[in-house]
Amino acid sequence: MAHTLFWLIPAASLLALCFAWFFYAQMKKTSEGTERMAYIAAAVRSGAMSYLKQQYKVVGIVFICLALLFAIMAYGFNLQNAWVPVAFLTGGFFSGLAGFLGMKTATAASARTANAARESLNGGLRIAFRSGAVMGLVVVGLGLLDISFWYLLLDAFVPEGATPTAKLCMITTTMLTFGMGASTQALFARVGGGIYTKAADVGADLVGKVEANIPEDDPRNPATIADNVGDNVGDVAGMGADLYESYCGSILATAALGAAAYMASGNVDMQYKAVIAPMLIAAVGIVLSLVGIFAVRTHEGAKMKDLLRALAVGTNLSSVLIVIASFGVLYLLGLENWWQMGCTVAVGLAVGITIGQATEYYTSQSYKPTQRISENGLTGSATVIISGIGVGMLSTAIPVIAVVVGIIASYLLATGGEMSNISMGLYGIGTAAVGMLSTLGITLATDAYGPIADNAGGNAEMSGLGAEVRKRTDALDSLGNTTAATGKGFAIGSAALTGLALLASYIEEVRIGLERIGTTQLDIDGRIVELQQATFADFMRYYEVTLMNPKVLAGMFIGAMMSFLFCGLTMNAVGRAAAKMVEEVRRQFRTIKGILTGEAEPDYERCVMISTRAAQQEMIIPSLIAIAVPILTGVIFGVSGVLGLLIGSLSSGFVLAVFMANAGGAWDNAKKFIEEGNFGGKGSDAHKATIVGDTVGDPFKDTSGPSLNILIKLMSMVSIVMAGLTVAWSLL
Repeated sequence: MAHTLFWLIPAASLLALCFAWFFYAQMKKTSEGTERMAYIAAAVRSGAMSYLKQQYKVVGIVFICLALLFAIMAYGFNLQNAWVPVAFLTGGFFSGLAGFLGMKTATAASARTANAARESLNGGLRIAFRSGAVMGLVVVGLGLLDISFWYLLLDAFVPEGATPTAKLCMITTTMLTFGMGASTQALFARVGGGIYTKAADVGADLVGKVEANIPEDDPRNPATIADNVGDNVGDVAGMGADLYESYCGSILATAALGAAAYMASGNVDMQYKAVIAPMLIAAVGIVLSLVGIFAVRTHEGAKMKDLLRALAVGTNLSSVLIVIASFGVLYLLGLENWWQMGCTVAVGLAVGITIGQATEYYTSQSYKPTQRISENGLTGSATVIISGIGVGMLSTAIPVIAVVVGIIASYLLATGGEMSNISMGLYGIGTAAVGMLSTLGITLATDAYGPIADNAGGNAEMSGLGAEVRKRTDALDSLGNTTAATGKGFAIGSAALTGLALLASYIEEVRIGLERIGTTQLDIDGRIVELQQATFADFMRYYEVTLMNPKVLAGMFIGAMMSFLFCGLTMNAVGRAAAKMVEEVRRQFRTIKGILTGEAEPDYERCVMISTRAAQQEMIIPSLIAIAVPILTGVIFGVSGVLGLLIGSLSSGFVLAVFMANAGGAWDNAKKFIEEGNFGGKGSDAHKATIVGDTVGDPFKDTSGPSLNILIKLMSMVSIVMAGLTVAWSLL
């Protein structure tokens, strides 16, 4: 039965890709509207594709260098599995492909959303959301297809180890390498795209809206096209690559933990079931996410809460159905503790929904925290910034508590209430992470919907479609700000659970690394333990992973520092790029006569080029540091230092990411709340103050914050891939 059920995994992935094509084809059949609307959409599309082409050139060089390094380690020194270099490249390729296809859809959908909004609010919502669903379905479809392909390939060609259970461990740990490829690509996409979009956005807002007092997305603003391009390269291509690696990372880490949990028992049948269980849960999630996607609709004149409710209906329906179906699938699979593992799926979804609801409360203009930030605009930009930072800090409490409860609950459920069974407990935590991301098909649809709606509003403004159409696109855009913040909350929450699972997977890679250098036994304080029989607790004692070990403490401090160092580098990168954009927009207003009167057209291409060059230059150092630090930590401090590093980065990175994402989202929607006519409306001093707050928040929520969840997992993935080197040699 288990082997029969496995084929549901590639079948579900192909179903997702088929529906992605269906929604894309439906969207393409609709009209882009007027000639002016089509022209603007073409300019945005051209700029986005040009940027991606340049980014992939840079990333391609990095990938070739890393693949060569892994090849030397695998074929020259026998420190890695021979499949690792190839798996790494395929992970990066599919992550980039997911982002590319999502952006191709988004750039085609924005004008069509604006055109549909000329007729009705529901028409605009339908096109934007289903176009966003293309991204969601492409990510989950390609992810599961890649995972199932690699499982079948490795199962056929990896030779039998000492035992059949050892073979499954080797397969799952090798598959984690393709997760590193996905994480590396995702980090470059997020950082580069984030720098691009925020440089353009800051330039457009500070000079256009504050200094020149012209509306957002006004065609007289030279940075407008670059801003719209940025929404696609950062919030679509970057986000697609980001969540692709989150999705694959959670499944692969959990599969590896499932293999480890049953390795010592010798029960190959149950081990196989534990390995494919997270894949099957994800497959069920795909099918039922489709049900939720078709359930999303609204009515004309809907308010923000109505629009949020429309999306919530689809998401919550999928979540409930997935929980029910997960119990059924795990029962049919014959997993020995199937109902407890089903409960861990429910726990993961509950944690995700809790984080999403908390994010909505702290970032939506429908609730008091964001409204108070808007009110602070009456006393100036300083109080707006202070209150936004305060809201962001307060917003960390609920997600952290939710994750803590989720960790403990899923651990105890998987072990039957025993704290001593670490292997099964960690497997339960991994399954909870898979549960949280099982609705990714629809949650990513709500996330990708945001930049499509934003671009639709820009197109409507630049095309002069009138106040009624702009009112509808503004409503869709405001909804998108909240859904984007909620999507980032899901990604960050899953990073916490997945990071913990990857931490445990690292120990399994250490076991394989020890085996490669000929170690068959561990001497733990005079007690000899066979390597294949060693537990997590045995490895912790062998490497002296305690708070009293200075190597662990050193690693923890470096890990905590990495979160802040990375944010500092990316924030400064946005600042430098934005300064160039501000200077360029001011130059054009000064030297090109007739821009502000509408008699001359700005040089849009110059602004697009500035953002592209800045992003390409600035994304390299932060991304390479994220790869280099785990390697250097392992070389200097060994296994215990790496474990400390991962713990430090996970704890600090998670809290900092929540703070930055929510503070940025609250500032953005505080501005939207005033633009709806509150506290003086557009053009007022309060409005200008909230624009400054939004400008500060832009790199918070769209560059540094969302990049942190990738940083957490990438450092784990790098550590896993380089475990062979760390085990074989370190200075201390």
